[in-house]
Amino acid sequence: MPFRRADLADLSYFLAIARHRNFRKAATELGVSASALSHSLRGLEERLKVRLVNRTNRSVTLTAAGEDLEQSIRDPFAAIHDAEDRLNFHRDAPTGRVRINVPDDAATQLLAPILPEFVARYPDVELDICVDNAMIDVTQEGFDAGIRFGGTVPEDMIAQRLSADFNWVIAGSPAYFESRGEPTHPEDLMRHQCIRIRLGNDRMYKWEFERGEEALVLDVPGGVTVNNGGASRAMALRGLGLIYIAEEGIADLVALGRLRVVLADWASPGPGYFIYYSSRRQVPRGLRLLVELIRELRPLGL
Repeated sequence: MPFRRADLADLSYFLAIARHRNFRKAATELGVSASALSHSLRGLEERLKVRLVNRTNRSVTLTAAGEDLEQSIRDPFAAIHDAEDRLNFHRDAPTGRVRINVPDDAATQLLAPILPEFVARYPDVELDICVDNAMIDVTQEGFDAGIRFGGTVPEDMIAQRLSADFNWVIAGSPAYFESRGEPTHPEDLMRHQCIRIRLGNDRMYKWEFERGEEALVLDVPGGVTVNNGGASRAMALRGLGLIYIAEEGIADLVALGRLRVVLADWASPGPGYFIYYSSRRQVPRGLRLLVELIRELRPLGL
């Protein structure tokens, strides 16, 4: 059967479907509609005269033929993408699309401050930023890289530091402290209203404290649990309760007197943000430039 020009695009679409096992996610990665993706797959199957994907309302799986095809073309397509990006080094201005997965606080505190300069310097590089606090396999989900706290980066990834380490503190609004008083020891928190934290791996976070040789880990009480730093700050500002948060993330609110840090001598140090990506793939030039700019401008120190 002769090879058609349209097959190249359709095979690329098929690989995205195979990678995500989800038409919506694959369409988002590719920047097309799910219906266009479905039409592409149907046309490819008709030309190849074999079913590649089993699709129901609940699942997307590959047929045996689909698995064989995916294994056969995955590495050649990766090589094509790597070759495309290498051409950036021969252009005056880099181009291309970079997809990164980041938690909400990294998006607002690390990326937002440097993005105007990045866009001004590299207007032809498209950044696709997915804000997601859940821990995912960035390679499997089709991202070029992820940003997470240093202690949560998968061990099989290459990682680069993007910020200084953080101090984790307790903070609340003046109105909260007027009504409930201030804790003078971490164990006092067991009698306070705390806004609890659900981690990206769906585990409840226990608040950690250090002072000299002393260390405490508390499963604090609270009627509200969030998995989003911006939401926890908004709730604390309204006097709902106390939050456990990176000190750097509330410095502006503390300076304005809208939040107040307590138990400062019990602040717990923790690793800062790192960007990570697979060692098995060529790093896009746009991603390299983004990392270089963050390290140049240092929005969260370094």
